[in-house]
Amino acid sequence: MKETTNELLDWIDKIKTSDKIIIVEGKEDKAALKRLGITNIVQLNKKPLYKIVEELIEKSKGVIILTDLDKKGKQLYGKLNHDLGRFGVKVDNRFRLFLFKNTKLRQIEGLDSYIERLKLKH
Repeated sequence: MKETTNELLDWIDKIKTSDKIIIVEGKEDKAALKRLGITNIVQLNKKPLYKIVEELIEKSKGVIILTDLDKKGKQLYGKLNHDLGRFGVKVDNRFRLFLFKNTKLRQIEGLDSYIERLKLKH
């Protein structure tokens, strides 16, 4: 378990220093990431996906899609991943896969408190 905590913290550090744009669903997700020190965040917030894709094509060569790990989030992820990939934007899904495989976390808005609980256990 301690290994997972350290890996998770390493991921957060990598994302903080990355030039990739992080895509989240809503303002609670964005707030949770900001509390972890991550700033390069784009929030979907009911904006049409094609608009988000157009903005990201101009801004970035790389993104990390952190939609929730529920049915709706997976659908959004699939659509964004497909559309961004078509325009040559590289989607880094390693952190998402790590969360899915190594944590019970399913909502990104709970990421900061999840990390705090893990730290308290050690």
